[in-house]
Amino acid sequence: MNSKKKIPNATMKRLPLYYRFFKNAEKSSVDRVSSREISEALDIDSATIRRDFSYFGELGRKGYGYNVKSLLNFFMEHIQGNEVRNVAIIGAGNLGSALLNYKFSNINDRMNIVAAFDSNDEIVGTSINNTLVYHPDELEDMVSRHNIDVAILTLPAEVSQDMAERLVDAGIKGILNFTPIRLDVADGIYVHNIDLSVELQALFFYMKHI
Repeated sequence: MNSKKKIPNATMKRLPLYYRFFKNAEKSSVDRVSSREISEALDIDSATIRRDFSYFGELGRKGYGYNVKSLLNFFMEHIQGNEVRNVAIIGAGNLGSALLNYKFSNINDRMNIVAAFDSNDEIVGTSINNTLVYHPDELEDMVSRHNIDVAILTLPAEVSQDMAERLVDAGIKGILNFTPIRLDVADGIYVHNIDLSVELQALFFYMKHI
């Protein structure tokens, strides 16, 4: 990967789509694809695809396209990584339970959800899709014991900042934040915010202006 180029956030958000495309292409025994074929499958302009790929060097050849196996290996090594990320879901209520029941392996086979945490005594000690729910009092011990470095936060807004600070102190390096507040965390900790209400508003806006 060319570290001298700053990769735009918009490009970074499209990388998982490219990875999934090439993974599906390999499953279908496809050897090579063109930017036009990727464009039609993902509804992304061909010029945008070529520009996205250009940040990582020469990934394809003019008149040949992109070798599926080579591109899939590239994404696995440089984008997804070869190490398994151990993940904890913080908050096993409605949204947390839905995420636990979702088969993340379908989109990322390097992600392993090893624990969930919730303060509701009625679900502490139970399993959701083979993932045990622990009380938050056990968080620091479990993060250390299972080498958890990513947390998915689905707590009420009023307790999210305090929990984020606990997660960082425990050794978490990345947080997927489903809460409606912007978390204030130390430098070097990556937080990716997903506000469902904002996404819905954006959807309604685009529908209105089609």
